[in-house]
Amino acid sequence: MLIEIWSDVVCPWCYIGKRRIESALAAFPHADEVEVHWRSYQLDPGAPTEPTTGTAEMLAKKYGQSPARVQQMQDRVEAVAAEEGLLYRLSETLHLNTVDAHRLIHLAHAQGGDELQGRVKEALLAAYFTQARNVADHAVLRDVAVTAGLDPARVDEVLGSSEYAADVQADIDQAQAYGATGVPFFVVDQKYGVSGAQPTEVFTQVLERAWSESHPTIEVLATGDAGEVCGPDDCAV
Repeated sequence: MLIEIWSDVVCPWCYIGKRRIESALAAFPHADEVEVHWRSYQLDPGAPTEPTTGTAEMLAKKYGQSPARVQQMQDRVEAVAAEEGLLYRLSETLHLNTVDAHRLIHLAHAQGGDELQGRVKEALLAAYFTQARNVADHAVLRDVAVTAGLDPARVDEVLGSSEYAADVQADIDQAQAYGATGVPFFVVDQKYGVSGAQPTEVFTQVLERAWSESHPTIEVLATGDAGEVCGPDDCAV
């Protein structure tokens, strides 16, 4: 089973959604046969690569809200995140561009597949939301990526170029083709789409349905006579 997840590194509900799908997978009996692949999405492609504005200030301006109202919104999200074991620092986060972070996530998959990609994705989310680090800054990105297991030389090569930029855009284009209007957005076996950080129970239901449809069981009809059969240990020929 393949789960593709479109998300952004600065999307608070994406980190919450990550924890919830992980909880569903932890209780899923076939989890060892599930691949999780992270796809790129940018909430604000025009955000600055050298940020000077805090997220709270940006939200207040974008939605015409007072600082107090924005704080209430962030407090609510932080409370939900805490229920998933995540200690957000939203009031300290910066409004920034995430294209370089996404390019490193693609590098991670090229270097070590889904497992390494998942580690780098987790590290970047944690750096932004729980450490309030500037994940547009190349020095920060290098530190986070290398600590998570990426090759330092390749990290420097990617950050010093536009490598994987086309892959990031291809992911965004695919999300739009699927009809996704926001993230997180989950696609299971290229057949089932789930929008938003749904409760764990919803993800469990989707996993079970997708598994049952891709692994159908055969109903054996009962008859009066079991009939003659050959088995691995006995066959009268």
